[in-house]
Amino acid sequence: MRYRELGVVAYAPTLRAMQDFTDARSADTADELWLLQHPRIFTQGQAGRAEHVLAPGDIPVIQVDRGGQVTYHGPGQVVIYLLVDIRRHRLGVRDLVDLIEQGIVQLLARYGIEGAVRRDAPGVYVAGEKIAALGLRVRRGCSYHGLSLNVDMDLEPFARINPCGHAGLGVTSMASRLPGATLDVDAVGRRLLAILGERLEQTAPASA
Repeated sequence: MRYRELGVVAYAPTLRAMQDFTDARSADTADELWLLQHPRIFTQGQAGRAEHVLAPGDIPVIQVDRGGQVTYHGPGQVVIYLLVDIRRHRLGVRDLVDLIEQGIVQLLARYGIEGAVRRDAPGVYVAGEKIAALGLRVRRGCSYHGLSLNVDMDLEPFARINPCGHAGLGVTSMASRLPGATLDVDAVGRRLLAILGERLEQTAPASA
């Protein structure tokens, strides 16, 4: 497993890099987890419906090749992309979703925040409000895209969309749940990166 910390990077070239990595990898290519943040942008999934983009204003909207509907990325949000050979790990897509969700729940618990998952709507929720979104693509048995976790960010742009296609869905952040706390976004990201890496390593066959 290789870990890459990319800092704040534009969305479009990062998407192309994920696609290129996935297309070029072989059965022996090491999996990679990418930790980063994006400038403000709305991304619309493959089956995304235009009516869920309410009033984007000055924030760009880009069509992408992951599953799911529209979501928002911006500074103060941890994004982790999982470039993983799920066949090698003997994981189905649902297994990978469960692994990611439980990793986020574990991370939140370290900060005293109780996260929950919903079988009908992927992601992680706190008191019914969404704090983390998931969107994946699997090509030739390998995943890319991943998750976004709201750490300490401006949540206003979420009011310009139906988050993940759910009208009226409330959105929250770690900072909103920990008033007065000082959160280091990079440190939170590294903690989550380590949790997910450990969980994936536990699924790897002994010969890998």
